[in-house]
Amino acid sequence: QVQLVESGGGLVQAGGSLRLSCAASGRGVSRYAMGWFRQAPGKERAFVAAISWSGGGVSHADSVKGRFTISRDNAKNTVYLQMNSLKPEDTAVYFCAGDRSVQTIVVRHTPDYWGQGTQVTVSS
Repeated sequence: QVQLVESGGGLVQAGGSLRLSCAASGRGVSRYAMGWFRQAPGKERAFVAAISWSGGGVSHADSVKGRFTISRDNAKNTVYLQMNSLKPEDTAVYFCAGDRSVQTIVVRHTPDYWGQGTQVTVSS
């Protein structure tokens, strides 16, 4: 069983930055691909970014490319999402996700494990 706990959300002005963290625990988590999704009010959950277990492969949604960066520290079993140049349309609940396959996260959007989410609100 894998547990994921997000932190770092909050309220920020447009143009500002936030860094989300996701602490993972459980057997073998350092070998899991990890990702971030977000869900805005009234919208479906959407893929944001993913990273392979080694950190050698990353993928970002077009809507966040150049502004958001996913990274991981396997020594700490933690995944990060650095969010810069935030826009009001980035307002959403952000969820951390984990799966043995990065393709399951990036393509199928159906990872085995989810965190409970952290709210990010960007004011204009």
